[in-house]
Amino acid sequence: MHNYLGIDIGTSGCKAVVFNENGHQVTFSYREYNIISKHTGWAELNTDEVIEKCFDVIREAASGVEKGLIRGLGISSQGEAFTMVDKDGKALCNALVSSDIRANDLIAPWVEEFGEERLYKITGHTPYPMFSLFKLLWMRKNEPHIWSMADRIFCFEDLLQFRLGIKKPSMGWPMAGRTMLFDVVNHKWNPDILSKSGIRIEQLSTPLCSGSLAGYVSKEIARALHLSEKTFIVTGGHDQPCSGLGAGAIESGIAVYSSGTVECITPAFDRPVFTDELRRSNLCTYDHTAPGMYATVAFSLTGGNILKWFRDEFGDAEMHLAKEKNCDAYELLMDQMPDEPTRLMVLPYFTPSGTPYFDVKVKGTILGLDLSVKREELMRALLEGVAFEIKLNLDILKQSGYEVKELRIIGGGARSLKHVQLKSDVIGMPISILDVNEAGCMGVAMLAKAYHENMKVADITKQWVKPVSKVEPKLHSHYNTKFEQYKKLYHLLKNIY
Repeated sequence: MHNYLGIDIGTSGCKAVVFNENGHQVTFSYREYNIISKHTGWAELNTDEVIEKCFDVIREAASGVEKGLIRGLGISSQGEAFTMVDKDGKALCNALVSSDIRANDLIAPWVEEFGEERLYKITGHTPYPMFSLFKLLWMRKNEPHIWSMADRIFCFEDLLQFRLGIKKPSMGWPMAGRTMLFDVVNHKWNPDILSKSGIRIEQLSTPLCSGSLAGYVSKEIARALHLSEKTFIVTGGHDQPCSGLGAGAIESGIAVYSSGTVECITPAFDRPVFTDELRRSNLCTYDHTAPGMYATVAFSLTGGNILKWFRDEFGDAEMHLAKEKNCDAYELLMDQMPDEPTRLMVLPYFTPSGTPYFDVKVKGTILGLDLSVKREELMRALLEGVAFEIKLNLDILKQSGYEVKELRIIGGGARSLKHVQLKSDVIGMPISILDVNEAGCMGVAMLAKAYHENMKVADITKQWVKPVSKVEPKLHSHYNTKFEQYKKLYHLLKNIY
């Protein structure tokens, strides 16, 4: 029996999962790492620590399977983060991740010279400090020593390939798209953007369609990781469309709802579309991991992190009880959350906003507080605010001609049925719960199987992905009225912030 391994390199940790040929999870391994923030607005990862822990999870997951039975692997990775390395392959800097906004002041003058509409029509993205392009401009200006020594610029997908022994690594088109250096229609690095940024094309890895052969794990490394010397690696890509593939959300009208630290909606469509409405709302167009498909990403950078903040600041009793009873503090908090809508209104920008506003200065707001408000009502209000932000993005997509009719939820936010019901009520849409724990890992494992067995990846999703239940909205009429108020909130408060 053939097995396939999927690796997911996230912002807070990495995981590896082995799936058998029927899509059943065989083994799982996970390691955490911490974001480094040396200054306000900076967010980095220790590149060597991340790769070391990737090796750890691969070894641990592979060790649960008879050696030689893992035929291939794929890599799903956080977008935008990159590391500059020297001629010996040594990391010259930490990886600058998505939430790092240090390059914000460099964007306007660069874009004004290049042309914002021209940049959008090439890359499918609108300017924001999260993207690799602008962080590279910052490195060029502020770290000239590192810039001059940099032989290669790697995202985590191609860096892991490189460390696994592939001398000339590649990356999936969806990952290349997130750098804002890539032409998402002609599928090549754009020479004008590279030239203006001072980047040489030989510093970048080869962009390939997701599911293409990238190479083979070197013999020495394969032995150390309990893999076969015949273990191949296929291109994967950005974690959101990888998760979309793993959730089977690769048809029009269906989107994956990734509910984790960041809340993210990734619908699929069959062609690249560039419209003024999408551009104004900062909704991108780039390649999906499903061959021939495209995706957009609507997201709120405040998601599960707001619940973590609430737990850490107001859930001390639950954390102590969870430790005593060996259970989950989040579950204890959710059990206490009221079922009825709150009286409060929350603008959930406890981080910089995501789509549609791309505002790095706005702050979170809680309206309607009085002495009768309980802790549990405040918690529900925070989650309502995040759900309103997702509804706002879905409404913009609908106005742009991309109506999502079904959401397939994955991530930590899918674990509580009560939380999923809240989301469905606010958004006003059915939400399917899947028999899939690690959709990103599953998506790239599907790509490995499709390559090895010469199958269409869409056929594999039908075999592997199984929705187990669907949550229908119950309180949507109430939230519809409240949503009309929510839409005004950002514009009313923007000038204050």
